[in-house]
Amino acid sequence: MKHLLTEGLKRTAVICLLKCDDQLLLLKRKNEPNKGLYTPVGGKLDPFEAPETAAVREIREETGIVVNEVAYCGMLIETSPTKYNWTSFVYLSEIEYCKPPICNEGELRWIEQNKLDTIETPETDLFIYHAILRHTKFNLFAEYNQDLKMISLYEALENKFLM
Repeated sequence: MKHLLTEGLKRTAVICLLKCDDQLLLLKRKNEPNKGLYTPVGGKLDPFEAPETAAVREIREETGIVVNEVAYCGMLIETSPTKYNWTSFVYLSEIEYCKPPICNEGELRWIEQNKLDTIETPETDLFIYHAILRHTKFNLFAEYNQDLKMISLYEALENKFLM
């Protein structure tokens, strides 16, 4: 019974967008979740770690790129009847252009802003990319069904459903 009670608890993570001019450095994931899709780098918070510190650490661990600061952009809260339940803090860091580093999580690639709608990415991420590029803060609440198909996406700061 205890396992069932803890399985649906939210895990806390950071989503870290790296931007240079009109491009985002995204990761084509080789592992689940989101295997084969382009996502920002990021990961789970360590015990007792602040989200901003986790963002700086995750950027360094996944790309080798050292940033000293990140800008808070918003939150993504994901809820499902499965073990996929997350609270993610989203950050942006403007960086100098570099050749995409080697990453053990998948392949890093620069994606031009005008191509973001053409890549395979989680549905929530497109809303995040567009909000960040408009310099708009957000609080997104995504709800999924048993098969992890998004059934609703609500933006709390604008008080409206996006999907």
